[in-house]
Amino acid sequence: MDIKVDQNTVVVFDLDDTLYNEIEYLKSAYLEIAQQLENKNWRALYAQMISMYRNSKDVFGYLSEQYDTSKSTLITSYRKHKPAITLFNGAMETLQLIKNKNGKIGLITDGRKITQTNKIKALGLLPFLDCTVISEEFGTEKPHPNNFKHMEKTFGKGSYHYIADNLKKDFLTPNAIGWNTIGLIDNGLNIHNEAHLFVEKKYQPKAYITSFLELNII
Repeated sequence: MDIKVDQNTVVVFDLDDTLYNEIEYLKSAYLEIAQQLENKNWRALYAQMISMYRNSKDVFGYLSEQYDTSKSTLITSYRKHKPAITLFNGAMETLQLIKNKNGKIGLITDGRKITQTNKIKALGLLPFLDCTVISEEFGTEKPHPNNFKHMEKTFGKGSYHYIADNLKKDFLTPNAIGWNTIGLIDNGLNIHNEAHLFVEKKYQPKAYITSFLELNII
């Protein structure tokens, strides 16, 4: 699909499961924690942690019982680690094309400041972002209107586009305020996979893409 971009265009992105798969952050954190707890046999521990997660087990509860550490320490390590994650195919090219055409780029993401900032840095997004809203820092989470209205206050009148994945909270507000909304379809790895529960029009994006390779910045 085409997005016409000029100096009056604002393209806003969600972060987790939109620009990269959030499960990759979890795997990165689990790997680092496994290596900290097991010097030699970390691979077996990492495999066990992944299996426990996929079966909805209390991974950190288990680790705190097996090793001389607390759940709070493990959670802090998880949240503050510097992740090894990569952008989806075509995402970097999309960002660069928007910038080349003098468009503005925003990011609206829910989560803790340190965690989301580390993700943003690891993905190489900082040079592209003109405005970033992180819920912990901002004080409200999506779909609160303030998170989206802040973009309009920052950039003023223009053509607004929002690219995201989570039907539960991503599209309700931008649809209501007249933005163009684009949904990136779950590739089977998304953390939040309840899209089938939100079939009402107000929750749906105005268009869907399966990958960034389907976007044409013109």
